[in-house]
Amino acid sequence: MTAPLARLVGVGVRRGGARLLDRIDLEVAPGHHLAVLGPNGSGKTTLLRILATELYPTSGEVEVLGTRFGRGDLRPLRRRIGFVSLALDRLVDARLPALPLVAAARLGATWPSPRILDDPAMVAAATTALAQVGAAHLAERRVDTLSQGERQRVRIARALSIDPDLLLLDEPFAGLDLGGRESLLADLDGLLHREGGPTLVLVTHHLEELPVGMSHAALLRAGGLVAAGELPRVLTDGWVSATFGVDVAVEAVEGRYTARVRAR
Repeated sequence: MTAPLARLVGVGVRRGGARLLDRIDLEVAPGHHLAVLGPNGSGKTTLLRILATELYPTSGEVEVLGTRFGRGDLRPLRRRIGFVSLALDRLVDARLPALPLVAAARLGATWPSPRILDDPAMVAAATTALAQVGAAHLAERRVDTLSQGERQRVRIARALSIDPDLLLLDEPFAGLDLGGRESLLADLDGLLHREGGPTLVLVTHHLEELPVGMSHAALLRAGGLVAAGELPRVLTDGWVSATFGVDVAVEAVEGRYTARVRAR
């Protein structure tokens, strides 16, 4: 039996008297791409930060990539985890072109060295990462001249440049228009079906933002786990309604999900 990439048992997080997560039991198996859904304040990003080894829980046990929190050095794990979040933008100089920024991420750096593109292998790896998200044509463009959708592709390429085992995307479609969303979804579909690619954990508010290749889901509300398991068993009218606190009808067509509020 293959060991999970991540396992959470009874995990809770409290900050300043607020309960951010409460008694979360969850596993992420290799190749089981997980969607984490819930309303604002449900604990989605907190869960993702734990998986990224950026945050220790207040209670419970966490094991990521074979290392249990508190019993091993988590720093080497970060070379195997790609984390994409708008909150990380402050660490990157958007005045630089995309290619050296992606190459720098491969070295675990936020700032490229002056001669980073002198290494053909480094250039090839960074170009490949950009191509995986349909952004090879952006290699020479300054990031601060890109659209929101283009910037998001560069962010994901930076995460992919390290060839991660686990790829964590925090609301990757935020700020994208319909065309940008669908274009990025198509690239993520391709990534999820690529042999040897990373296992994806994707946080979102919207069922419409799930790539076809997603296989599992976890629904959060007020820091608690409402339901978790295979996508068709979790994304039902009842579970999604309970999670978002509104009566919805869930539909699936050719692997894409939608949710609409029922007429009163």
